[in-house]
Amino acid sequence: MLSEPKNVPLSASPSPLSAPVALTSGQQQTLKNEFVCSGVGLHLGLKTQVRVLPAAENQGRVFARVDLANAPEVAASVASVHETTLSTELAQGEAKVRTVEHLLAALAGLGVDNVRIEIDGPEVPLLDGSAQSWVEAIAQAGIVAQTAARQTYTLSEPIWVYQGDAFVAALPAPALRFTYGIDFDLPAIGNQWHSWSPDQENFAEAIATARTFGLAHQIEHLQANGLIKGGSLENALVCGTEGWLNPPLRFSNEPVRHKLLDLVGDLSLLNLFPQAHILAYKASHHLHTQLAQLIAQRMRDEG
Repeated sequence: MLSEPKNVPLSASPSPLSAPVALTSGQQQTLKNEFVCSGVGLHLGLKTQVRVLPAAENQGRVFARVDLANAPEVAASVASVHETTLSTELAQGEAKVRTVEHLLAALAGLGVDNVRIEIDGPEVPLLDGSAQSWVEAIAQAGIVAQTAARQTYTLSEPIWVYQGDAFVAALPAPALRFTYGIDFDLPAIGNQWHSWSPDQENFAEAIATARTFGLAHQIEHLQANGLIKGGSLENALVCGTEGWLNPPLRFSNEPVRHKLLDLVGDLSLLNLFPQAHILAYKASHHLHTQLAQLIAQRMRDEG
């Protein structure tokens, strides 16, 4: 069921890098100060600069394409999902922003609800392929509590979407939990599972540093189709039949942790996390965002 937010007293926020963060309740939060990051986008290979600024409560997270006339805005919401091929792209009108999932995961994983994200190009920088740099920038900028409480939603019945043997589901649960599984023929990856409970384990340490990964035999095909133009061994793990081309890994199961990172970013497009167990297997940005859309529809139906 959907619960209306109530005003609650201001309180100090815990350090975003030192303790678990409650994501399904509590006060809305924004940044104390703005920060700037720049780098090359994974798919388009273009250098862009991102400026993230504090925003008022109930504003959510909004991108602004400052390189375009009148700086058109794109809300980070399920209604803005436009394309989900190997990344999540948001669009409103002619304004588009691609590969938003790592930045959104960092903001959501640290409990930042309201920000304005000014970007001077069509794709968010990949940085080192993880959310680590975003998390560090957010922590340095600081997080402050706002007066309004977060809207909350408790899932009462299962919701799922699947494609072949891949699926993502939301199940009723006493607390928010994410579980992800992957299965690849390459021995260095194989079958991996990972679970993360935000109220028990810090996002910055458990999930944020896991980097994006690719398969060596797919690179040429993807580049021929205009993708991963900005990918390199400096910003993505690459796996071949003989193992990893650029070890060492940050976790023994870094690939599945990164998939969980993507899921957090994509599901954050709901602008809240439901009290539910989110379970995914061999899923994709397409399935992630489909689940988010189904949950959003359920919330509207229940009023």
